[in-house]
Amino acid sequence: MPYNILVTGGAGYLGSTLVPDLLNDGHKVTVLDNFLYDETSLNHVCHNENFTVAKGDCRVKDVVAPLLAKADVVIPLAALVGAPICAQDPVGAKTINHDAVSMLLANMSRDQIILMPTTNSAYGSGDQNHFCTEESPLRPQSRYAIDKVAVEKELMEHQNAISFRLATVFGMSPRMRLDLLVNDFTYRAVKDRAVVLFEAHFKRNYIHVRDVSLAFRHGLANHGAMKGQIYNVGLSTANVSKMELCQVIQKQVPQFTYLEAGIGHDPDQRNYIVSNDKIEATGYQPRFSLDAGVAELIKGFTMFRTTRHGNV
Repeated sequence: MPYNILVTGGAGYLGSTLVPDLLNDGHKVTVLDNFLYDETSLNHVCHNENFTVAKGDCRVKDVVAPLLAKADVVIPLAALVGAPICAQDPVGAKTINHDAVSMLLANMSRDQIILMPTTNSAYGSGDQNHFCTEESPLRPQSRYAIDKVAVEKELMEHQNAISFRLATVFGMSPRMRLDLLVNDFTYRAVKDRAVVLFEAHFKRNYIHVRDVSLAFRHGLANHGAMKGQIYNVGLSTANVSKMELCQVIQKQVPQFTYLEAGIGHDPDQRNYIVSNDKIEATGYQPRFSLDAGVAELIKGFTMFRTTRHGNV
């Protein structure tokens, strides 16, 4: 059935992929965004009569309330994403990543549906085997992960909520980001032909941006069975180390050289293997492999003449 959907931060990396998909599914979509990065990433959907856009701040109740009142479904994507930008603006990070969502939840009715991305970075380093399921203890290390853990607790008190703990996302998007690991390493392979690795054995899980969109749409279509739950969303075939990721990229960019640093540490100390069995048991299956994503990124970066695609 078609819904009226409010997407905060809908012009960002995830939103500019998800919003067109929701419109193609027949939903009415309203995007609230402050267009912090001067995005024009939703230009291609402005022709759609089911698309509405509002420029404003997701932290301001008077801005959010009238949009929320019209929504059947809320997808809060507005966030300062990742450790560097959260360290640069800790007040903005907390007020956007936590306080704004708390305000949304406080003003939602029990009947409204909320689908929210959280993060599997909250697992830190996992257990002694670095293995994580949705039941694993959370050990958030960054300000971003700490705020996401806090807001997820509040989120799961809402009877119609689903939390998607996203793996590290990759792939081309109308609002591109180069600071995500697969995107970053592939960009360096195409442009610089080299990268230096710190803690090259550290593993993490990955997921294509279009498969994130698919997960949200899957959650909406199967909401009755999935509500009230937390789901890891990642590629089960892509629990790989930084070294293994470079090897995947090198297969497609043979001139790419990667070196492991003899000293120094990565400030991001995440190191884990994530199980995605729970969401796969609901019928969700990602469509884009890591190899396919790298091939896509190579094509995209061949066209790039600017590096203005980060969050910091």
